[in-house]
Amino acid sequence: QLQLVESGGGLVQPGGSLRLSCAASGFTLDYYAIGWFRHAPGKEREGVSCISYNGGSTNYADSVKGRFTISRDNAKNTVWLQMNSLKPEDTAVYYCAASTYYDCSAYPADFSSWGQGTQVTVSS
Repeated sequence: QLQLVESGGGLVQPGGSLRLSCAASGFTLDYYAIGWFRHAPGKEREGVSCISYNGGSTNYADSVKGRFTISRDNAKNTVWLQMNSLKPEDTAVYYCAASTYYDCSAYPADFSSWGQGTQVTVSS
C-alpha cells in the first residue's frame, strides 16, 4: 500500500545531468518529508537531500550543494532530484524515502518507506 518508485537513472558522462523521479502510490505525499539517499559499492548509504512536506525547506549534503536540486509537486504525488555537473563519485544506487515527520528535522534518520532504487552511473 505504501510504495515509492524511483526512475530516471542511467549512464551519463561527467558533467552531464539526470533528473530522478520518485512517484508515490498507496498514499499521498502531502504530510511527509521526502529524502533522497544513495548507496555506492564499498561505501555507507548516505543522505543526499531532503524536502519538507510542502517544499518550504530543503536540505543538501555538502558534496552535492550547488549541483543538485530537490523539488516536489504534491498534486502529482511526485518528488524530483535534478542532478547537474555530475561526477564519477556520484555513481550509486539512488533511493527515495518517506519520513515519519513532516519536515527534515530528523534527516537523515527516521525514514520508513523506501523505493527500490535507480542506478546512476557517471563515467566517460
